[in-house]
Amino acid sequence: MSTRAFITGVSGTELTAAEREFIRAERPWGFILFKRNVATPAQVAALVAELRSVANAPDAPVLIDQEGGRVQRLGPPHWPVYPAGAVFANLYDTDSALGLTAARLSARLIAADLADLGITVDCLPLADVPVPGADAVIGNRAYGTEPGKVAAIARAVTEGLEQGSVLPVLKHIPGHGRATADTHFKLPTVDTPPDELERTDFAAFKPLAGLPMAMTAHVVFSAFDPAHPATTSATMIADVIRGAIGFQGLLMSDDVSMNALSGNIAERTRAIFAAGCDVALHCNGNIDEMRAVAGETPELVGRALERANAALAARKSPQPFDRVAARAELDALIARANTASA
Repeated sequence: MSTRAFITGVSGTELTAAEREFIRAERPWGFILFKRNVATPAQVAALVAELRSVANAPDAPVLIDQEGGRVQRLGPPHWPVYPAGAVFANLYDTDSALGLTAARLSARLIAADLADLGITVDCLPLADVPVPGADAVIGNRAYGTEPGKVAAIARAVTEGLEQGSVLPVLKHIPGHGRATADTHFKLPTVDTPPDELERTDFAAFKPLAGLPMAMTAHVVFSAFDPAHPATTSATMIADVIRGAIGFQGLLMSDDVSMNALSGNIAERTRAIFAAGCDVALHCNGNIDEMRAVAGETPELVGRALERANAALAARKSPQPFDRVAARAELDALIARANTASA
C-alpha cells in the first residue's frame, strides 16, 4: 500500500477515534513517540502495535528520541537512565578506545530497550559541534567540540544501535552546534564563513554521510542562504547536505511545529518539500496540525521512496547480547569517566 511522505506523533498513551481515522485515511510513512505516549512497557508495546495495525503497515517505522541524558523519552521506573553524550566525550579524552566502547554499549542497551517495545528507529546519533556562546539546547548532548572526535563517537553509537536492530537518524544536519537560540522557539542565524563551517560543523557529518536517515537543522547559514533555514532551503539541501557533506539517504525535516519555521503549518510543510526534504516530521500530536501537514504532503514516490525503502532495508538482524553484563560494563566505564572529570 502506498504511503504519504510524513511521520506523525499522536496525542497520548492510546489512539483516539479521530487519530485512528486520520491514520487510515492519510497513511503516514511512520510514527514518533514522546513522553506523553509512554506509561508502561506493555502499554508502549500495545500502542506501537496498534499504530502499525491501524496503518495496515506491519513494517512502518516507529521513531523515538532516546539519546540519554536530558533527552530520554523512556525513563525510570521502567527503563534505566543513560549517560549524556558528554560522558563519552570525557572518557574519550582519557582513553579514546574506552570512550568509543562506552558509546557503543550505551547505544546497544538503548536498542535492546526499544526492540522490546517494537520501536525500530532512534533519532540518534548527534554530530552537532557546539561552540562557546551557543544556546544550551545542544550542550552536553554533544560528543565534543572537535569534529573528528564527534564523528568517531557518533559512529560508535550508530554501531551499537545497528547491533540491536535499530535504525539510526543522524542529526541535526548540517549542524546545530553554533545556533544561538533554541529552534523550538526562535530561528537562529549562523554567520560563520563557509571555509570554517566546512572545517568544523560539516566535517563532523561527512564521515557519517552513508547513514540511512538524517534530520535537518532549523538553522540559517547566511553564507549559503540568508533567507531560509536549512530545512526549507533548496540551496542548503542541494549544495551542502547532498553536495558538500555527501549525504544521500532519507532526509527528514526536524519538527514542523517548531517556531524556528515561519508561516502556518501548511505553509511550513509546503516549504519543506519544495526545498528537497524527502519526509516531513510532525511531533506534537495536535490533530488539527496533523491534518494540515497531511494536506500538503505528497505521496512517497520516486527518489524519496527509493531512499525510504533503502533506509528500512538497512536494518540489521540483532546480534547476541548479554544485557546484564553490558550494563555492568557501561556503569564501570561511566564511573571511570566521572572520576576522570572530577
